[in-house]
Amino acid sequence: MNLHWRLAPSHGRSPALILTQRPNPNCPHCFGDGGFDYGDEETGEYAGTDLCPCWHPGHHFRLLPLPSWAARRWFGWREPVYSDEPPF
Repeated sequence: MNLHWRLAPSHGRSPALILTQRPNPNCPHCFGDGGFDYGDEETGEYAGTDLCPCWHPGHHFRLLPLPSWAARRWFGWREPVYSDEPPF
C-alpha cells in the first residue's frame, strides 16, 4: 500500500505546517475519494461514510510552527474568535 502525503497548514489555535495523509488518487476501490457514502435502505437518507483502507485522515505530523504573519499571508489563517457569551 502506497501512502500519499501532502504539506498543509493546521487550522487550530497556533498556526503550524503539518504533514498529512491524503487519499491515493490511483486507488481502484474509492477512485481517490477516500471513502464511500451510503444511505439508509428504507429512506434513502445519508447514513454514514466508510473510509477506504488507502486513507487514514488522523495520520498527521506537526513539522514546524509558523509565524502568524506568514500563516495569514500564505494560508489565510485568522486568530480564533473567542466569545464571553455562554453556549446555548
